[in-house]
Amino acid sequence: MQSQRRKPAKKKSKHAAIARLPGRPAKPSPKLSPSSRRVAAEIGEIVRKRAEAEAAIADARKSHERLREAIDILPQGIVFLDAEGRYILWNKKYAEIYNRSSDLFRPGARLQDTIRIGVERGDYPEAIGREEEWIKERLTRLYQPGERHEQTLSDGRCILIEEQLTEDGGIVGLRVDITELKQREASFRLLFDSNPVPMIVCALDDERILGVNAAAIEHYGYSRAEFEKLTIRSVQAFETELPWGGDRSSDEQTARTWKHVRADGALIDLAIYSRQLVYNDQPAVLLALMDITERKRAEARLAFMAQHDSLTGLPNRNLLRQQMDDVLLHTRRSAEKVAVLVLGLDNFKAVNDTLGHGIGDKLLRGVAKRLRSSLREEDALARLNSDEFAIIQSGLTRPEDAVLLSKRLLAAIGETFLLDGHSVVIGASIGIAMAPGDGDDSEKLLKSADMALSRAKNEQRGTFSFFEPGMDARAQSRRRIEIDLRDAIQNDVLRPHYQPLIDLATGRITGFEALVRWPDPERGMISPAEFIPVAEETGLINALGGLMLRRACTDAALWPDDVRVAVNLSPLQFRVGNLLSLVMDALKQSGLPAKQLELEITETLLLEKSSQVLATLHALRALGVRISMDDFGTGYSSLSYLRSFPFDKIKIDQSFVRGLGSNRDAQAIVRSIISLGKGLGVTITAEGVETEAELSCLRAEGCHEGQGFLFSRARPNAEIVSLLQAQRGAEPVAPVDVDEEAALVA
Repeated sequence: MQSQRRKPAKKKSKHAAIARLPGRPAKPSPKLSPSSRRVAAEIGEIVRKRAEAEAAIADARKSHERLREAIDILPQGIVFLDAEGRYILWNKKYAEIYNRSSDLFRPGARLQDTIRIGVERGDYPEAIGREEEWIKERLTRLYQPGERHEQTLSDGRCILIEEQLTEDGGIVGLRVDITELKQREASFRLLFDSNPVPMIVCALDDERILGVNAAAIEHYGYSRAEFEKLTIRSVQAFETELPWGGDRSSDEQTARTWKHVRADGALIDLAIYSRQLVYNDQPAVLLALMDITERKRAEARLAFMAQHDSLTGLPNRNLLRQQMDDVLLHTRRSAEKVAVLVLGLDNFKAVNDTLGHGIGDKLLRGVAKRLRSSLREEDALARLNSDEFAIIQSGLTRPEDAVLLSKRLLAAIGETFLLDGHSVVIGASIGIAMAPGDGDDSEKLLKSADMALSRAKNEQRGTFSFFEPGMDARAQSRRRIEIDLRDAIQNDVLRPHYQPLIDLATGRITGFEALVRWPDPERGMISPAEFIPVAEETGLINALGGLMLRRACTDAALWPDDVRVAVNLSPLQFRVGNLLSLVMDALKQSGLPAKQLELEITETLLLEKSSQVLATLHALRALGVRISMDDFGTGYSSLSYLRSFPFDKIKIDQSFVRGLGSNRDAQAIVRSIISLGKGLGVTITAEGVETEAELSCLRAEGCHEGQGFLFSRARPNAEIVSLLQAQRGAEPVAPVDVDEEAALVA
């Protein structure tokens, strides 16, 4: 029946579609039609491809991020553009370089648009005034990349741009901030171009000269174009090595001297400093060329002067010794002998004093020329000091060869020299030492020859003398005296002894002459004849003379009577220049009145004809000090000296007094001197009175004073006081026993 109701369908469990009850088997799926299966397959493929695409996109994103991370750490700016010049990718450095335009950077934006906006903003100073033209040039370089080029930004930075096309037509751009490099280049260019030191830049590979500064052009004489056609070897005179080559250290390279050739062919000495660099994009080396030509010449002159005499150009003692050592080394291998001759000019000082030092210098040059012309080529000639020369004569077989040479040299020097209208005649003496007998080294031979010269001068000037072993012993003794004398002066060992001056009319003591005495514990009383010449030669006479002056003034100030004390002065004491102050100090410290001091000088002092000497003498006399001329009659022109200075006393040399009683010639000379003294109003004192006959003759002629062993030897100060006290009894001084005192030197 249609009205019969249908039973309502049971609802399916909500879990029936997705699970089965445990323990029950699943119901079989209903079978799909072929069309349904085809649709399902297509849907599955779509899902799979979509998953693959999504995975590929994820991989691409990862690769992009990795690429970005990689390019972000690069120190250069990197940008990737597509074929239409649109931004694809850029790194942080690129954005930093173009920080004024970085707000415009986004994928798909065109570089052309950012450039145009940057020009409008003034980011590119080079575009100002020619904006469109500059943009066109920039885009041409972008799409047709070639060489690298530079770009200046508004903040002053300089950017190096390098761009390349990719296979798909895109563009990869590289940006490097070279601002600091350009600044260094500018500093280098400024230093290079304006440097006063010549500088050259050379290529490392082919040594070509790439650049020079103005100083190099001026110094070498080449133009810039001529320089750039040369290599560095082209200007090197002799060296084949390159200045920057070799295994030398920097110090060795600096110390080396190079010779270059200038355009005019002149040679110059250089110290070269090198440094490698990049010049115009290629490896190069910068050479700083310090011209040391004048320095080398100065060094050569100094080296020559250090080994040669400046007046004659001859070798000096240092070079002579080197030459001697070389000769001696050679002769040790043979039986040949070597002679060393030391030649000393006689009376050269007199030529200087009378004709002047200018003539003296010309004379020395003339002597050197004559000596050189008298020698063989292999003989060495040197100047040792002011008036001494040395000759080395090698290849000798006998001493007679040295004798022949000595005679030839003496004859050459003895001929007249014509100098500025003056005829000058001078002699010479020669000392000879033979090697190996007289010494086997230069110092010993020169010393031996010098001692032989001293003997020749002392015994007979104008001749020659060979060295003898005894000369060395005498020289050693003289050296010992010098050392001991220096020590004696320093330790105040020397003492003045006083010899009385006797008034021949009354027999009374009028004064004393202070004579230096040197007591030695080993040698006893050393004679002044031994040490005074040594003191004169070594300059110790100044200290010795000052010591005796102070001692004599101190002693005389305490004597009971107003007697005078006479002190001898050396010419060397006048040359020091402090004699006046020395005398004034001695008088002041001792309290001795100036009128009681008498200073004795010799005619040798007045030979110098020095205005300083005469001024000092006048100043001393103005103090009240008396001035005496000692050893009168032994000089060259004694009478002329009496006109140059008003002496208070003249002392007749003992050579005229000795044997006076029996020598008529001596009597005539003494009579004339006494008469001269009386005419000038000066006191006349006779030295060296030793006999009664001499005393009687002097009294008969009217001599004022006498001094000598006949009256008394020189006595120590302790005896002088008692002697003066005894004189107060009005007894004249009796002569002492001559034989007893004859051994003493007054």
